[in-house]
Amino acid sequence: VTNGGKTTLAEKLKKMLPNCDIISQDDFFKPESEVETDERGFKLYDVLDALYMDEMVKSIHNWMKNPASSGVVRQEPQNTHDSLKNTDDVYILIVEGFLLYNYEPLNELWNRRYFLTLPYEECKRRRSTRVYQPADTPGYFDGHVWPMYLKYKNEMEENASNVVYLDGTKSQEELLSCMYSDIIQELKKLRE
Repeated sequence: VTNGGKTTLAEKLKKMLPNCDIISQDDFFKPESEVETDERGFKLYDVLDALYMDEMVKSIHNWMKNPASSGVVRQEPQNTHDSLKNTDDVYILIVEGFLLYNYEPLNELWNRRYFLTLPYEECKRRRSTRVYQPADTPGYFDGHVWPMYLKYKNEMEENASNVVYLDGTKSQEELLSCMYSDIIQELKKLRE
């Protein structure tokens, strides 16, 4: 969901995990001139066609081929968990974005899937406090952003499995703790 805290959580996790890097879907938006406009004049940013998804997939594959040379800063994570000691060979890529599970070429890549949810009122409130370039036009949230969120969320629920849903109204600390614990468990499984 837009304004659910995806980027903030990803950045905080990066500081807590060993050899961790982030690829953000926001870095793959097409320029405004290439984004379609609907009959109401809304720029259609909340659809897959507004993104260079093939480039994103290439970036992920390139990282996976050689994560050690991907520019990941080798550092000891903050508050190192026992399971993360001696993890020089562990590399973690966090891919964050809003339409990740709706793009088929990505679905074979995920070890874990997290999906942040927000109720309509909270999402609209948070969205109204953000400044976008280009700026949201009047009615854009109700006319495009929220309907596209619901459409893609329903599509994801029909096609994606093993998604961990997280309540975006919970505190960042609570969400971070939940995700971190889950990732630690996943790392344990992968190392067994």
